[in-house]
Amino acid sequence: MFDKILIANRGEIAVRIIRACREFGIKTVAVHSTADAEAMHARLADESVCIGPPTPRESYLNIPAIIAAGEITNANAIHPGYGFLSESADFATIVEEHGFIFIGPSPTHISLMGDKIRAKQTAVELGLPVVPGSTEALENAAAFAESADEIGYPVLIKAVAGGGGRGMQRVDRREELAAAAATARAEAEAAFGNDALYLEKLVAAPRHIEVQVLADQFGNAVHLGERDCSLQRRHQKVLEEAPSPALDPRQREEIGARVSTAVRELGYRGVGTLEFLYEDGAFYFMEMNTRIQVEHPVTEMVTGIDLVQEQIRVAAGEPLAIAQEDVRFDGHSIECRITAEDPDTFRPSPGTVSGYHTPGGPGVRIDSALYDGYRIPPYYDSLISKVIAQAGSREACLMRLRRALEEYVIQGVSTTIPLHLRLLASQAFAESAYDIHWFERFVTETGDGPAP
Repeated sequence: MFDKILIANRGEIAVRIIRACREFGIKTVAVHSTADAEAMHARLADESVCIGPPTPRESYLNIPAIIAAGEITNANAIHPGYGFLSESADFATIVEEHGFIFIGPSPTHISLMGDKIRAKQTAVELGLPVVPGSTEALENAAAFAESADEIGYPVLIKAVAGGGGRGMQRVDRREELAAAAATARAEAEAAFGNDALYLEKLVAAPRHIEVQVLADQFGNAVHLGERDCSLQRRHQKVLEEAPSPALDPRQREEIGARVSTAVRELGYRGVGTLEFLYEDGAFYFMEMNTRIQVEHPVTEMVTGIDLVQEQIRVAAGEPLAIAQEDVRFDGHSIECRITAEDPDTFRPSPGTVSGYHTPGGPGVRIDSALYDGYRIPPYYDSLISKVIAQAGSREACLMRLRRALEEYVIQGVSTTIPLHLRLLASQAFAESAYDIHWFERFVTETGDGPAP
Protein backbone atom coordinates (compact mmCIF):
# COMPACT_ATOMS: atom_id res chain seq x y z
CA MET A 1 0.00 0.00 0.00
CA PHE A 2 1.07 3.59 -0.57
CA ASP A 3 2.67 5.81 2.08
CA LYS A 4 1.61 9.13 0.54
CA ILE A 5 -0.78 10.16 -2.25
CA LEU A 6 -0.90 13.53 -4.00
CA ILE A 7 -4.40 14.60 -5.05
CA ALA A 8 -4.33 16.53 -8.31
CA ASN A 9 -7.73 18.14 -7.84
CA ARG A 10 -9.75 20.44 -5.62
CA GLY A 11 -13.17 20.84 -3.97
CA GLU A 12 -15.40 18.06 -2.76
CA ILE A 13 -13.67 15.27 -4.71
CA ALA A 14 -10.30 16.17 -3.18
CA VAL A 15 -11.89 16.05 0.29
CA ARG A 16 -13.51 12.72 -0.60
CA ILE A 17 -10.13 11.23 -1.60
CA ILE A 18 -8.44 12.57 1.54
CA ARG A 19 -11.03 10.80 3.68
CA ALA A 20 -10.54 7.50 1.85
CA CYS A 21 -6.77 7.78 2.27
CA ARG A 22 -7.05 8.60 5.97
CA GLU A 23 -9.05 5.43 6.60
CA PHE A 24 -6.20 3.50 4.97
CA GLY A 25 -3.61 5.32 7.07
CA ILE A 26 -2.16 6.97 3.95
CA LYS A 27 -0.69 10.49 4.14
CA THR A 28 -2.05 13.02 1.65
CA VAL A 29 -0.73 16.00 -0.30
CA ALA A 30 -3.15 18.66 -1.52
CA VAL A 31 -2.25 20.95 -4.40
CA HIS A 32 -4.02 24.27 -4.64
CA SER A 33 -4.12 27.52 -6.55
CA THR A 34 -3.65 30.86 -4.84
CA ALA A 35 -7.46 31.23 -4.90
CA ASP A 36 -7.78 27.96 -2.96
CA ALA A 37 -5.23 28.69 -0.23
CA GLU A 38 -7.99 28.48 2.41
CA ALA A 39 -9.97 25.71 0.72
CA MET A 40 -11.08 22.69 2.73
CA HIS A 41 -8.92 20.21 0.83
CA ALA A 42 -5.81 22.28 1.50
CA ARG A 43 -6.71 22.40 5.20
CA LEU A 44 -7.50 18.70 5.61
CA ALA A 45 -4.49 17.21 3.82
CA ASP A 46 -1.32 16.37 5.70
CA GLU A 47 0.64 18.67 3.38
CA SER A 48 -0.37 21.28 0.82
CA VAL A 49 1.53 22.85 -2.05
CA CYS A 50 0.57 25.95 -4.03
CA ILE A 51 0.93 25.21 -7.73
CA GLY A 52 -0.03 28.48 -9.36
CA PRO A 53 -2.47 31.36 -9.92
CA PRO A 54 -6.27 30.93 -9.90
CA THR A 55 -6.87 30.03 -13.54
CA PRO A 56 -6.94 26.25 -14.11
CA ARG A 57 -4.43 26.38 -16.95
CA GLU A 58 -1.86 27.87 -14.58
CA SER A 59 -2.63 25.59 -11.64
CA TYR A 60 -4.80 22.45 -11.77
CA LEU A 61 -3.89 21.83 -15.43
CA ASN A 62 -0.22 22.73 -14.88
CA ILE A 63 1.41 19.32 -15.21
CA PRO A 64 5.00 20.39 -14.43
CA ALA A 65 3.85 22.10 -11.21
CA ILE A 66 1.88 19.02 -10.13
CA ILE A 67 4.80 16.68 -10.82
CA ALA A 68 7.14 19.01 -8.93
CA ALA A 69 4.76 19.02 -5.96
CA GLY A 70 4.82 15.23 -5.95
CA GLU A 71 8.61 15.16 -6.06
CA ILE A 72 9.24 17.64 -3.27
CA THR A 73 6.75 15.90 -0.96
CA ASN A 74 7.96 12.37 -1.79
CA ALA A 75 4.50 11.15 -2.81
CA ASN A 76 4.22 7.59 -4.13
CA ALA A 77 1.10 8.02 -6.23
CA ILE A 78 -1.13 10.67 -7.80
CA HIS A 79 -4.94 10.56 -7.79
CA PRO A 80 -6.52 12.79 -10.47
CA GLY A 81 -10.11 12.84 -9.13
CA TYR A 82 -12.56 13.83 -11.87
CA GLY A 83 -12.39 16.65 -14.39
CA PHE A 84 -9.15 18.57 -14.98
CA LEU A 85 -6.47 15.98 -15.92
CA SER A 86 -8.36 12.84 -14.90
CA GLU A 87 -8.85 11.60 -18.47
CA SER A 88 -5.60 12.88 -19.95
CA ALA A 89 -3.52 10.00 -21.27
CA ASP A 90 -0.57 12.38 -21.55
CA PHE A 91 -0.81 13.23 -17.85
CA ALA A 92 -1.04 9.57 -16.86
CA THR A 93 2.03 8.82 -18.99
CA ILE A 94 4.04 11.67 -17.50
CA VAL A 95 3.04 10.61 -13.97
CA GLU A 96 4.37 7.11 -14.61
CA GLU A 97 7.51 8.35 -16.38
CA HIS A 98 8.41 10.33 -13.25
CA GLY A 99 8.15 7.27 -11.04
CA PHE A 100 4.70 7.81 -9.53
CA ILE A 101 1.76 5.43 -9.68
CA PHE A 102 -1.22 6.88 -11.51
CA ILE A 103 -4.40 5.96 -9.63
CA GLY A 104 -6.48 5.13 -12.65
CA PRO A 105 -6.41 2.99 -15.78
CA SER A 106 -3.49 2.69 -18.16
CA PRO A 107 -2.73 5.60 -20.51
CA THR A 108 -3.57 3.24 -23.38
CA HIS A 109 -7.12 2.71 -22.14
CA ILE A 110 -7.60 6.40 -21.32
CA SER A 111 -6.54 7.29 -24.87
CA LEU A 112 -8.69 4.56 -26.41
CA MET A 113 -11.87 5.58 -24.61
CA GLY A 114 -11.16 9.30 -25.01
CA ASP A 115 -11.52 8.91 -28.79
CA LYS A 116 -15.27 8.44 -29.28
CA ILE A 117 -14.93 6.66 -32.63
CA ARG A 118 -12.27 4.23 -31.42
CA ALA A 119 -14.31 3.66 -28.25
CA LYS A 120 -17.37 2.84 -30.34
CA GLN A 121 -15.38 0.49 -32.57
CA THR A 122 -14.00 -1.22 -29.48
CA ALA A 123 -17.49 -1.57 -28.02
CA VAL A 124 -18.63 -3.35 -31.20
CA GLU A 125 -15.63 -5.68 -31.00
CA LEU A 126 -16.52 -6.45 -27.38
CA GLY A 127 -20.10 -7.29 -28.28
CA LEU A 128 -21.79 -4.18 -26.85
CA PRO A 129 -24.75 -2.59 -28.68
CA VAL A 130 -24.06 0.84 -30.18
CA VAL A 131 -26.02 3.69 -31.72
CA PRO A 132 -26.02 3.42 -35.55
CA GLY A 133 -23.58 5.94 -36.98
CA SER A 134 -20.38 6.66 -38.86
CA THR A 135 -17.40 4.47 -38.05
CA GLU A 136 -14.77 7.11 -38.73
CA ALA A 137 -14.30 10.88 -38.61
CA LEU A 138 -16.05 12.72 -41.44
CA GLU A 139 -13.89 15.16 -43.34
CA ASN A 140 -16.18 17.12 -45.67
CA ALA A 141 -19.75 18.06 -46.51
CA ALA A 142 -20.17 15.18 -48.95
CA ALA A 143 -19.12 12.64 -46.33
CA PHE A 144 -21.55 14.14 -43.82
CA ALA A 145 -24.42 14.06 -46.30
CA GLU A 146 -23.71 10.49 -47.40
CA SER A 147 -23.47 9.24 -43.80
CA ALA A 148 -26.62 11.10 -42.70
CA ASP A 149 -28.62 9.76 -45.67
CA GLU A 150 -27.51 6.23 -44.82
CA ILE A 151 -28.31 6.58 -41.09
CA GLY A 152 -31.55 8.50 -41.57
CA TYR A 153 -32.59 11.82 -40.01
CA PRO A 154 -32.63 13.15 -37.37
CA VAL A 155 -28.91 12.76 -36.60
CA LEU A 156 -26.42 14.09 -34.08
CA ILE A 157 -23.09 15.57 -35.06
CA LYS A 158 -20.62 14.78 -32.28
CA ALA A 159 -16.98 15.60 -31.50
CA VAL A 160 -14.56 12.68 -31.68
CA ALA A 161 -12.79 14.01 -28.57
CA GLY A 162 -16.03 15.33 -27.06
CA GLY A 163 -18.05 15.17 -23.92
CA GLY A 164 -20.55 17.22 -21.94
CA GLY A 165 -22.46 18.21 -25.06
CA ARG A 166 -19.66 20.35 -26.48
CA GLY A 167 -19.29 20.02 -30.23
CA MET A 168 -22.73 18.39 -30.48
CA GLN A 169 -25.43 19.52 -32.91
CA ARG A 170 -28.83 18.03 -33.78
CA VAL A 171 -29.74 17.99 -37.46
CA ASP A 172 -33.30 17.24 -38.61
CA ARG A 173 -32.96 17.97 -42.37
CA ARG A 174 -30.22 17.73 -44.95
CA GLU A 175 -30.22 21.47 -45.63
CA GLU A 176 -29.24 22.13 -42.01
CA LEU A 177 -26.24 19.80 -42.13
CA ALA A 178 -23.46 22.07 -43.43
CA ALA A 179 -24.14 24.92 -40.98
CA ALA A 180 -24.49 22.54 -38.04
CA ALA A 181 -21.23 20.80 -38.93
CA ALA A 182 -19.39 24.12 -39.09
CA THR A 183 -20.74 25.12 -35.68
CA ALA A 184 -19.87 21.75 -34.15
CA ARG A 185 -16.37 21.85 -35.61
CA ALA A 186 -15.68 25.27 -34.15
CA GLU A 187 -17.00 24.21 -30.74
CA ALA A 188 -14.94 21.02 -30.77
CA GLU A 189 -11.75 22.85 -31.69
CA ALA A 190 -12.31 25.44 -28.94
CA ALA A 191 -13.16 22.87 -26.27
CA PHE A 192 -10.77 20.01 -27.09
CA GLY A 193 -8.17 21.30 -29.56
CA ASN A 194 -9.50 18.64 -31.95
CA ASP A 195 -12.16 19.47 -34.54
CA ALA A 196 -12.81 15.92 -35.76
CA LEU A 197 -16.51 15.03 -36.00
CA TYR A 198 -18.72 12.01 -36.59
CA LEU A 199 -22.45 11.28 -36.95
CA GLU A 200 -24.87 9.17 -34.95
CA LYS A 201 -28.55 8.39 -35.33
CA LEU A 202 -30.58 10.49 -32.88
CA VAL A 203 -32.30 8.29 -30.30
CA ALA A 204 -35.40 10.38 -29.75
CA ALA A 205 -36.46 10.02 -26.10
CA PRO A 206 -34.04 7.76 -24.21
CA ARG A 207 -32.97 7.37 -20.62
CA HIS A 208 -29.30 7.83 -19.75
CA ILE A 209 -28.12 4.67 -17.98
CA GLU A 210 -24.56 4.07 -16.84
CA VAL A 211 -23.00 0.90 -15.43
CA GLN A 212 -20.27 1.09 -12.78
CA VAL A 213 -17.41 -1.38 -13.16
CA LEU A 214 -14.36 -2.27 -11.11
CA ALA A 215 -11.42 -4.33 -12.42
CA ASP A 216 -7.91 -5.31 -11.39
CA GLN A 217 -4.74 -6.26 -13.25
CA PHE A 218 -5.32 -9.96 -12.64
CA GLY A 219 -8.29 -10.29 -14.99
CA ASN A 220 -11.01 -9.86 -12.38
CA ALA A 221 -13.94 -7.53 -13.14
CA VAL A 222 -17.29 -6.90 -11.47
CA HIS A 223 -20.19 -4.58 -12.10
CA LEU A 224 -21.78 -2.61 -9.27
CA GLY A 225 -25.13 -2.04 -10.89
CA GLU A 226 -26.39 0.93 -12.83
CA ARG A 227 -27.22 4.58 -12.24
CA ASP A 228 -29.95 6.58 -13.95
CA CYS A 229 -28.57 9.96 -15.01
CA SER A 230 -31.40 11.07 -17.29
CA LEU A 231 -32.05 14.42 -15.55
CA GLN A 232 -29.72 16.78 -17.38
CA ARG A 233 -29.42 20.40 -18.37
CA ARG A 234 -27.30 21.19 -21.41
CA HIS A 235 -25.95 17.66 -21.24
CA GLN A 236 -24.77 18.19 -17.66
CA LYS A 237 -26.20 15.84 -15.03
CA VAL A 238 -28.37 17.36 -12.30
CA LEU A 239 -29.61 14.36 -10.29
CA GLU A 240 -28.64 10.68 -10.33
CA GLU A 241 -30.15 7.59 -8.75
CA ALA A 242 -29.44 3.91 -8.28
CA PRO A 243 -30.93 1.62 -9.30
CA SER A 244 -32.70 2.98 -12.36
CA PRO A 245 -36.51 2.95 -12.03
CA ALA A 246 -36.65 2.22 -15.76
CA LEU A 247 -35.03 -1.23 -15.58
CA ASP A 248 -36.32 -4.52 -14.28
CA PRO A 249 -34.06 -7.10 -12.55
CA ARG A 250 -33.58 -9.14 -15.73
CA GLN A 251 -32.44 -6.11 -17.75
CA ARG A 252 -30.20 -5.01 -14.90
CA GLU A 253 -28.44 -8.35 -14.68
CA GLU A 254 -28.14 -8.69 -18.45
CA ILE A 255 -26.49 -5.32 -19.10
CA GLY A 256 -24.30 -5.64 -16.01
CA ALA A 257 -23.02 -9.07 -17.08
CA ARG A 258 -22.32 -7.87 -20.64
CA VAL A 259 -20.41 -4.85 -19.38
CA SER A 260 -18.27 -6.73 -16.85
CA THR A 261 -17.40 -9.33 -19.51
CA ALA A 262 -16.42 -6.56 -21.95
CA VAL A 263 -14.23 -4.82 -19.37
CA ARG A 264 -12.53 -8.13 -18.51
CA GLU A 265 -11.81 -8.81 -22.19
CA LEU A 266 -10.48 -5.28 -22.61
CA GLY A 267 -7.93 -5.87 -19.84
CA TYR A 268 -9.07 -2.71 -18.10
CA ARG A 269 -7.78 -1.75 -14.64
CA GLY A 270 -9.46 0.45 -12.05
CA VAL A 271 -12.93 1.99 -11.83
CA GLY A 272 -14.83 2.91 -14.96
CA THR A 273 -18.31 3.75 -16.13
CA LEU A 274 -19.91 2.66 -19.38
CA GLU A 275 -22.69 5.00 -20.45
CA PHE A 276 -25.70 3.94 -22.52
CA LEU A 277 -28.81 5.41 -24.04
CA TYR A 278 -31.80 3.21 -23.20
CA GLU A 279 -35.08 3.25 -25.12
CA ASP A 280 -37.85 0.69 -25.63
CA GLY A 281 -35.89 -2.06 -23.91
CA ALA A 282 -32.71 -1.54 -25.98
CA PHE A 283 -29.31 -0.28 -24.81
CA TYR A 284 -26.92 1.76 -27.00
CA PHE A 285 -23.31 2.31 -25.87
CA MET A 286 -22.25 5.97 -25.87
CA GLU A 287 -18.90 6.20 -24.12
CA MET A 288 -16.73 4.99 -21.27
CA ASN A 289 -15.51 7.32 -18.53
CA THR A 290 -12.11 6.16 -17.30
CA ARG A 291 -12.25 7.84 -13.89
CA ILE A 292 -14.30 8.14 -10.73
CA GLN A 293 -17.65 9.79 -11.49
CA VAL A 294 -19.23 12.75 -9.71
CA GLU A 295 -22.22 10.52 -8.98
CA HIS A 296 -20.26 7.59 -7.52
CA PRO A 297 -21.81 8.04 -4.01
CA VAL A 298 -25.18 6.60 -5.04
CA THR A 299 -23.48 3.34 -6.00
CA GLU A 300 -21.56 3.35 -2.72
CA MET A 301 -24.78 3.90 -0.78
CA VAL A 302 -26.58 0.90 -2.29
CA THR A 303 -23.60 -1.49 -2.35
CA GLY A 304 -21.60 -0.45 0.73
CA ILE A 305 -18.42 -0.51 -1.41
CA ASP A 306 -15.98 2.42 -1.16
CA LEU A 307 -15.06 3.06 -4.80
CA VAL A 308 -12.20 5.44 -4.04
CA GLN A 309 -10.58 2.94 -1.71
CA GLU A 310 -11.00 0.26 -4.38
CA GLN A 311 -9.27 2.58 -6.86
CA ILE A 312 -6.36 2.91 -4.47
CA ARG A 313 -6.24 -0.80 -3.70
CA VAL A 314 -6.15 -1.77 -7.38
CA ALA A 315 -3.53 0.87 -8.21
CA ALA A 316 -1.36 -0.54 -5.43
CA GLY A 317 -1.35 -3.87 -7.25
CA GLU A 318 -3.81 -5.73 -5.06
CA PRO A 319 -6.51 -8.02 -6.50
CA LEU A 320 -10.17 -7.19 -6.08
CA ALA A 321 -11.41 -8.11 -2.64
CA ILE A 322 -14.87 -8.95 -4.00
CA ALA A 323 -16.35 -11.26 -6.60
CA GLN A 324 -19.60 -10.62 -8.46
CA GLU A 325 -21.55 -12.86 -6.10
CA ASP A 326 -20.37 -10.72 -3.17
CA VAL A 327 -22.06 -7.57 -4.54
CA ARG A 328 -25.38 -6.92 -2.78
CA PHE A 329 -27.79 -4.09 -3.55
CA ASP A 330 -29.63 -2.45 -0.65
CA GLY A 331 -32.60 -0.20 -1.36
CA HIS A 332 -32.43 3.01 -3.35
CA SER A 333 -30.16 6.07 -3.43
CA ILE A 334 -30.50 9.51 -5.05
CA GLU A 335 -27.95 12.32 -5.36
CA CYS A 336 -28.67 16.02 -5.95
CA ARG A 337 -25.86 18.14 -7.35
CA ILE A 338 -25.96 21.51 -5.59
CA THR A 339 -24.33 24.33 -7.51
CA ALA A 340 -23.61 27.96 -6.64
CA GLU A 341 -26.05 29.28 -9.22
CA ASP A 342 -29.34 31.13 -9.27
CA PRO A 343 -32.01 28.38 -9.21
CA ASP A 344 -34.03 30.05 -11.96
CA THR A 345 -31.54 31.73 -14.29
CA PHE A 346 -28.52 29.52 -13.55
CA ARG A 347 -26.35 32.61 -13.31
CA PRO A 348 -23.16 31.73 -11.33
CA SER A 349 -23.12 32.96 -7.74
CA PRO A 350 -19.59 32.96 -6.31
CA GLY A 351 -19.12 34.67 -2.95
CA THR A 352 -18.65 34.14 0.76
CA VAL A 353 -20.65 31.53 2.66
CA SER A 354 -22.05 33.51 5.60
CA GLY A 355 -23.96 30.68 7.23
CA TYR A 356 -23.68 26.92 6.86
CA HIS A 357 -25.56 23.97 8.36
CA THR A 358 -25.65 20.44 6.94
CA PRO A 359 -28.53 17.99 7.28
CA GLY A 360 -28.07 14.71 9.10
CA GLY A 361 -29.95 11.65 10.26
CA PRO A 362 -30.08 8.09 8.97
CA GLY A 363 -29.27 7.55 5.31
CA VAL A 364 -28.11 11.11 4.56
CA ARG A 365 -24.65 11.91 3.21
CA ILE A 366 -23.16 15.29 2.29
CA ASP A 367 -20.08 15.43 0.04
CA SER A 368 -18.88 19.02 0.11
CA ALA A 369 -15.88 21.24 0.75
CA LEU A 370 -17.92 24.17 2.11
CA TYR A 371 -17.62 25.73 5.55
CA ASP A 372 -18.93 28.89 7.21
CA GLY A 373 -16.83 31.80 5.97
CA TYR A 374 -15.48 30.01 2.89
CA ARG A 375 -15.24 32.14 -0.23
CA ILE A 376 -16.43 30.29 -3.32
CA PRO A 377 -14.10 31.43 -6.12
CA PRO A 378 -15.38 32.34 -9.59
CA TYR A 379 -12.73 30.40 -11.51
CA TYR A 380 -14.00 26.82 -11.31
CA ASP A 381 -17.03 24.61 -11.81
CA SER A 382 -20.02 25.77 -9.78
CA LEU A 383 -20.61 22.39 -8.07
CA ILE A 384 -20.31 23.03 -4.33
CA SER A 385 -22.05 20.09 -2.68
CA LYS A 386 -23.75 16.76 -3.26
CA VAL A 387 -26.69 15.67 -1.13
CA ILE A 388 -27.14 11.90 -1.17
CA ALA A 389 -29.96 9.96 0.47
CA GLN A 390 -30.48 6.21 0.80
CA ALA A 391 -33.53 4.26 1.98
CA GLY A 392 -35.23 0.91 1.53
CA SER A 393 -37.42 2.07 -1.37
CA ARG A 394 -37.44 4.87 -3.95
CA GLU A 395 -40.47 6.48 -2.31
CA ALA A 396 -38.82 6.47 1.13
CA CYS A 397 -35.60 7.78 -0.41
CA LEU A 398 -37.47 10.71 -2.01
CA MET A 399 -39.00 11.64 1.34
CA ARG A 400 -35.63 11.45 3.07
CA LEU A 401 -33.92 13.49 0.37
CA ARG A 402 -36.61 16.17 0.51
CA ARG A 403 -36.21 16.40 4.28
CA ALA A 404 -32.43 16.72 3.92
CA LEU A 405 -32.69 19.51 1.34
CA GLU A 406 -35.13 21.40 3.55
CA GLU A 407 -32.63 21.21 6.43
CA TYR A 408 -29.63 22.28 4.37
CA VAL A 409 -28.56 25.90 4.99
CA ILE A 410 -26.09 27.66 2.68
CA GLN A 411 -26.26 31.42 3.15
CA GLY A 412 -24.42 34.22 1.35
CA VAL A 413 -24.69 32.76 -2.16
CA SER A 414 -27.51 31.52 -4.35
CA THR A 415 -27.77 27.74 -4.76
CA THR A 416 -29.91 25.30 -6.70
CA ILE A 417 -31.47 23.76 -3.56
CA PRO A 418 -34.87 25.40 -4.35
CA LEU A 419 -34.73 23.92 -7.86
CA HIS A 420 -34.14 20.44 -6.47
CA LEU A 421 -37.06 20.83 -4.07
CA ARG A 422 -39.30 21.78 -7.02
CA LEU A 423 -38.02 18.76 -8.88
CA LEU A 424 -38.71 16.36 -6.02
CA ALA A 425 -42.27 17.72 -5.76
CA SER A 426 -42.92 16.95 -9.42
CA GLN A 427 -45.37 14.15 -10.15
CA ALA A 428 -43.46 13.17 -13.28
CA PHE A 429 -40.29 12.66 -11.27
CA ALA A 430 -42.11 10.77 -8.54
CA GLU A 431 -43.53 8.45 -11.20
CA SER A 432 -40.20 8.22 -13.06
CA ALA A 433 -41.96 9.46 -16.19
CA TYR A 434 -39.09 11.29 -17.84
CA ASP A 435 -36.33 11.02 -20.44
CA ILE A 436 -33.10 12.98 -21.05
CA HIS A 437 -35.03 15.94 -22.50
CA TRP A 438 -37.62 16.24 -19.73
CA PHE A 439 -35.65 18.31 -17.21
CA GLU A 440 -35.03 21.23 -19.56
CA ARG A 441 -38.76 21.42 -20.29
CA PHE A 442 -39.45 21.24 -16.55
CA VAL A 443 -37.10 24.16 -15.86
CA THR A 444 -38.73 26.25 -18.60
CA GLU A 445 -42.23 25.52 -17.35
CA THR A 446 -41.65 25.94 -13.60
CA GLY A 447 -38.82 28.47 -13.27
CA ASP A 448 -38.84 32.24 -13.35
CA GLY A 449 -35.85 32.62 -15.63
CA PRO A 450 -35.20 32.23 -19.35
CA ALA A 451 -35.43 28.91 -21.15
CA PRO A 452 -32.30 26.79 -20.64
